[in-house]
Amino acid sequence: MTTSVRGDQLARLLGRWHSLPGRHRSPDYAALGAAVRGLLADGRLALGVRLPAERELAESLGVSRTTVSAAYRALRESGHLTSRRGAGSWTTLPHGHRVATSGLWTPDDDLDMIDLGCAASAAPVELVPAARAAAEELPRYLGSAGYHPTGLPELRAKVAEIYTNRGVLTSAEQILVTSGTQQALDLVLRLTVPVGAPVLVETPTYPNALAALSARRARISTHGLDTATGWDAELLLGALRQTRPRLAYMITEFQNPTGHLMPAELRERMVATAHASGSELVVDESFVDLPLDDPDMPPPVAVFDRHSRVLSIGGMSKPYWGGLRIGWVRASAPLVQRLAAIRVGVDMASPVLEQLVAVQLLQQAPSIVAARRAQLRFRRDALVTALREQLPEWRFFIPGGGVTLWAELDGPISSALSRAAEDVGVRLAPGPRFGLDGTLERFLRLPFTLPADDLVEAVRRIASVRHDLDRAARPAWRTPAVIA
Repeated sequence: MTTSVRGDQLARLLGRWHSLPGRHRSPDYAALGAAVRGLLADGRLALGVRLPAERELAESLGVSRTTVSAAYRALRESGHLTSRRGAGSWTTLPHGHRVATSGLWTPDDDLDMIDLGCAASAAPVELVPAARAAAEELPRYLGSAGYHPTGLPELRAKVAEIYTNRGVLTSAEQILVTSGTQQALDLVLRLTVPVGAPVLVETPTYPNALAALSARRARISTHGLDTATGWDAELLLGALRQTRPRLAYMITEFQNPTGHLMPAELRERMVATAHASGSELVVDESFVDLPLDDPDMPPPVAVFDRHSRVLSIGGMSKPYWGGLRIGWVRASAPLVQRLAAIRVGVDMASPVLEQLVAVQLLQQAPSIVAARRAQLRFRRDALVTALREQLPEWRFFIPGGGVTLWAELDGPISSALSRAAEDVGVRLAPGPRFGLDGTLERFLRLPFTLPADDLVEAVRRIASVRHDLDRAARPAWRTPAVIA
């Protein structure tokens, strides 16, 4: 059954879609078509979705049917829309394009594209030797079926040791190895969040977490983070008390995308409040290994857990390599067994060879992670310098760790700017991708995982299109509807 979107729903997603002023101002039909392509590019509009009829969308947008007809025609010509008489029009990808790991569509031959849509680093040099060493260990497992739903014993023990060294006494039985952090979250949601259950998340937050929650059809409520200061303790704790969510998903270490680090006092109060509210806490620790300035980190949230309410998830993607699909859940031993039972119905187990590679890398963690931190610190500083020189009107908090910078723009132009940046070879993930429909148009996530020269060049290109947007008077924007 094909999913469809109503005219009012698509209008909310489109937000401020009108053509921006400038020397090369596009007609409204072209701006509308570009806006729809932008929704496809950042994952807010899925493939295979039937779009509303031309008349319905025209009424919802307050434009002529001719404008919508021309926009649909342009989308068909570019390969982003397929139409059949009597069946309607549905979203597609143009020939020769693919969906990248960031969720963005990308041409196969975009060699000059600087991709700032994906916040992940290239593999460390130690990966190939680690893979060779892992291959030498592999014969020990070839006599078995190779299915280990909870993970290889040595990898579980190594991850448990990491938690214990951070101050949370952990046994191997409390670790479930998964195929990446995203699967760790998905399994937790499958176990703890029934359809329609209330869930609390930060805003902005990790877009793939929102996608996982939407797949569970959860009722999402949000706690807004301040760009400069992060969490407001009383507002966060008040949201837990008032909404009494079944689960709260928090990124406490160098929050994605803002880069904030939750203080120890708030961690303790959050755990106590979640227990009193009957809420589970899922703490995403993807960036915990990446402090760039002060190496002293607050204690893990699980330190304050006395009632098995905290489930910690993490993985190898950010400090090591995203192509190594190794993640984990730390929880009580009985809960790990329940998660493993669910996991068998999903993918049975993580690949043995990849788990052995992970063991090899974790044994070299001090040197690998230290090199990664130095690399990211240099790139972050290069990005900050370029932004201050090229776009001094933008405001941002300089994160003390992680891999992303959350910039507040000088206008609600994030989606439009992202579309314009594509034309000059820079791929961006606009602010609305990190929140619910129609929000965060004044913000843009900028990862600093690429080489410094690429980051500086990307900022130069972004500045060139940004400065071209203000060549004429700004039109009146309509206010988008916000769904909380």
